[in-house]
Amino acid sequence: MSAQPIELYYWPTPNGWKVSIALEEMGLPYVMKPVNIGAGEQFKPDFLAISPNNRMPAIVDPDGPDGQPVSVFESGAILQYLARKTGRFYGADARAGILVDQWLFWQMGGLGPMAGQTHHFRQYAPSMFADARMTAYGAIRYTNETHRLYGVLNKQLSGRDFIAGDFSIADMACWPWITPYKNQGIDLAQFRHLEAWFARVGEREGVQAGHKLGEELRGNLADQNPKTEAARGVLFGQRARG
Repeated sequence: MSAQPIELYYWPTPNGWKVSIALEEMGLPYVMKPVNIGAGEQFKPDFLAISPNNRMPAIVDPDGPDGQPVSVFESGAILQYLARKTGRFYGADARAGILVDQWLFWQMGGLGPMAGQTHHFRQYAPSMFADARMTAYGAIRYTNETHRLYGVLNKQLSGRDFIAGDFSIADMACWPWITPYKNQGIDLAQFRHLEAWFARVGEREGVQAGHKLGEELRGNLADQNPKTEAARGVLFGQRARG
């Protein structure tokens, strides 16, 4: 592997943690490039050149498949790329790889978006609207759906240590979105298989190191409690600060 580190464009959020955990677990050298999403840095032209959907994380690998640099955006695609690059955490055979992909896509299309909306309506929306009726339906709708998805994952983990058998990028994708379960209104004790898995994965050194990456940055992030209209415009209206 190249001695040149992978550039990780990152902020400490569940989607960012997926990739920092993967890099730590795979033992790949990397350098973190902070992208302060509360300050609108995701809209800068240099970042948009590698992540056109103005979302982090993204990576630039100086040693791409043909020996030339390659950039990758979308956290699921990054996990697949890194697993293929290293030949690790993608299942022992083709059938196992199919199972990993299914649960990776389940997280990308289900758990992440639904839990994200739950966070929005439970944590942020109440401070944005005086009329609680404007946010109550969203909070109930997404909390219930997130609860359902926890049940799906709990069932999958019955009799398994990890989501797809062996520890894989499917676990790396899902674990960060379970981490803020309290803010999602979830009682983890209701899901005993998932609860045991959550603790099991959290004991891994690579997971701990990836989860801690840049933790000091969160104190500077407006989306912890975006009180100003400008901050809300950047985070929820997707407008760059002028």
